[in-house]
Amino acid sequence: MLQFEKVTRTFRGGAGVSDLTFQVGLGEIVALIGLNGAGKTTLMRLALGMLRPHRGTIRLLDHGLDVAPAAAWAHVGALVEVPLAYPELTVRQNLHIARLLRGDPGQVEDSVEAWRLEPVTDRQFRRLSLGNRQRVGLAVALQHDPRLIVLDEPSNALDPASVILLREQLTRRAQEGAAVLVSSHHLDEVSRIADRVLLMNAGRLIGQLDTTGADLERAFFERIRRDDEHREAAEETR
Repeated sequence: MLQFEKVTRTFRGGAGVSDLTFQVGLGEIVALIGLNGAGKTTLMRLALGMLRPHRGTIRLLDHGLDVAPAAAWAHVGALVEVPLAYPELTVRQNLHIARLLRGDPGQVEDSVEAWRLEPVTDRQFRRLSLGNRQRVGLAVALQHDPRLIVLDEPSNALDPASVILLREQLTRRAQEGAAVLVSSHHLDEVSRIADRVLLMNAGRLIGQLDTTGADLERAFFERIRRDDEHREAAEETR
């Protein structure tokens, strides 16, 4: 459903991501974990065509990213950085417009009920709390039952009840065959639902994290520490 092969994207000053290779298959939840600035959002933006790689290839729903047709993009649901919504329109109006843009005739009420948005349905988006804005963004991203779901820090600003709701939504959709790529700094949360947890550091994927251990946070920071030491040693020998 989503495949990166030796993907590199650099920015001025040397930041960016390099040599990214991984894939997300049908019915699979893949979590991307890393410290702030590790490159998670850049990876997500590359996956959605918001950035173009300088090297390497990306395939989306069996199409090269640069030639993927509109019909393929209609099967993608995404939330990266901030929810996409018109601030002066109500929650209901935003959900309705999102459906129209994807050619989806489904009922908005289904999304309202699924994300428990009934109390704010007729409120302008700009007047919502951060948590409610995030839930609207998730509803917009998922209401058309996408085959590929790409979410960057989706639990931001969510209260515990909404985090559980998000977890249930992603688990159910993966069981129904959707491919899910989700980034987060909440290691314990994503480890509950992910089939694989990929570690990212300094713009590179450095392996997978075993989620069966007793102290995931300690294991995570130890992997990052070892990678930093390895990079520093390699730079000193150049």
